[in-house]
Parts: sequence; C-alpha cells; structure tokens
Amino acid sequence: MRMTVLASGSKGNSTVIASAHTRILVDAGLSCRELLKRMALANEDPAALDAILLTHEHQDHVAGLATLARRLRIPVFLTEPTHRAWVRMVTPRTTMTYAQWLDRLAQERAQKEDEARAGAPPQTDSPSEVGSLNSKSGRAESNSEEDPDEILEEASTPKPSPAFLPAVEYFHSGTRFSIGDISITPFTIPHDAADPCGFVFESESEQIRMAIATDLGYMPPNVKSALKRIDVLLLESNHDLEMLKDGPYPWAVKQRVLSRVGHLSNHATADFLARDYDGGAAFIVLGHLSEQNNAPELALLSAEQAIGNRMSLLGNRILLAQQSAPLAPICL
Repeated sequence: MRMTVLASGSKGNSTVIASAHTRILVDAGLSCRELLKRMALANEDPAALDAILLTHEHQDHVAGLATLARRLRIPVFLTEPTHRAWVRMVTPRTTMTYAQWLDRLAQERAQKEDEARAGAPPQTDSPSEVGSLNSKSGRAESNSEEDPDEILEEASTPKPSPAFLPAVEYFHSGTRFSIGDISITPFTIPHDAADPCGFVFESESEQIRMAIATDLGYMPPNVKSALKRIDVLLLESNHDLEMLKDGPYPWAVKQRVLSRVGHLSNHATADFLARDYDGGAAFIVLGHLSEQNNAPELALLSAEQAIGNRMSLLGNRILLAQQSAPLAPICL
C-alpha cells in the first residue's frame, strides 16, 4: 500500500491512499488545478483514481471536490449528513431584507401606474412582440418562421448545479465498506461538522493498515480503539497551546480551536502517543499543522519526546506533512 499526502493544513487537505489495484483520494481541499499539480509532483496519475472519499464538508477538505469529480467522472463517497451539509454550503442563496422587499413592491407598483397612465397594453406574447428588436443582439427579427438550428445556437446552455456530482455513494460511520480491493472502516471523530469521520484503510491482499485521524478536538475511546495495529498513521498535531493563546486569531476562533470539537494540540497528540498508542506504526505523519499557531519543530519535538520516553517505540519514524508541497509517498 501507499500513502501520499498531497497537502495538509488549514488551507487545504488531500491524501492519496493506494493499493496495487485501487487508488482513493481522501478529501479534495485544494482547487482542481492545484490538486492535479500536486498529483503530478507526487507521480500520482489522476486518471487512475477510482473514487474521492470525504472526511467532512469544511472548505479546506472540499474546495476542489465538484470540479475534480466531474472532470475525472469518478464517484464521491461520503455520509448522507455530510452530503446534505455540502449541498447547502455550495448552493447559491438569495436573501432579501424586509426593507428591500418593501422597496421592490413600491417599484413594481410605480411601474404599473406609469404603464396605466401611458395607456400601455398589457404584456403578451403577441407576434408584434416576437418581431421586436432582439435585446441581446440588437438586430430586428422578422415574424416569419425561424430556423430551428439558429434558435438552438442562440439558446444559452444551462449551467450545471454547483452541487452536481457524477455519482454519490453513502457510507455509515462504524460500518466497513470497500472500494476496489481496499477495505475502509470509518469512525466518528469529534469535530464541528455534520458527520465527520476518520478512516482505517486495509489492503485485502497485503494485510497493511493505514489510518487518517485529523480535525478532532480530543481523542475519545472509539478513536483510540480504531488506531490500534496501524502501519502508517496520519495524525493531527494542529497547534501549540501558547502560540494559539498569544496568536492573532479572534478569541471566538481560539475558543473553537481549543474546544472538544476543534483541533488537537501538540500536547494532546503527544499525550496520546505516550499513553494510548500501541507502537505498531512504521510511520507517524503529523498533519494539519497550523501555519499561524504552530511551528514544525515544536510539533516534531513534542511527538518525538512522547515516543522517546517509551524505549520499545524508538523504531517509529515521525514525518511532517506540509501545506505547500506533497510529502514523499510512503510505501509498505
């Protein structure tokens, strides 16, 4: 199996999980163009992708979702609550205040009064109107029969809905399913999204297990249980507590990040590695590092000290996922 982290951080997240026969893109948090660029840099063929799998609907995980899925014509796997939340997020909504509504009524009333005073006939689809000046082209149209092909050429092509996806497949947290020869076990994570999930990926032929667990405010028992016997683990180490508290974020945002549905700090990640991690992973990838409220050196030092205090785990290799460039593929 192979894990290739294309991007990880507050500005966009995306990872390729691949076996000998199946390739899955987990999240599409960059633009379609940037995702294709990152895949080219990492020697990942976009045309070989079998599906896109979503953890949750936040923008840094779905920015290029619709465009990429349409371009590659591949299915998107997500939970139904996540799909509904994403559709609401991307569907344009027109709102009108009460004052705007009253103003619109007044304008319509004034227009009707002006027409009545001018003795203008009511609007109809009469032949005289059909033959009036074309408002778009500025040329006069005749009342004779028009060429159907010309009508088709002039008709504007309706734009696809921003929420259109080539195919959608639902899964349920806690219920295993498969994409190709990769078995996937989704597990619920504590985050402020509709139905956020982490994943354990297992190759049915190679018996290799990989996991992704980012965007979670703390480590509940179900997550700790899911992250047992993992060979490659992508784990969040979002912020340094002191940097976040002294940093530029508004207090409301700081509270959200620090909450139990926010993000894991370096300290929380280190605590998990020291107390609950079973030491089975050949690689631990620290991801979703905040550019404003963390430093790679602090995240790495914190994790290395947590594992270094357990002599049996010194064989683990810790890597840092980046926001600006793909990580070298991890192959087992």
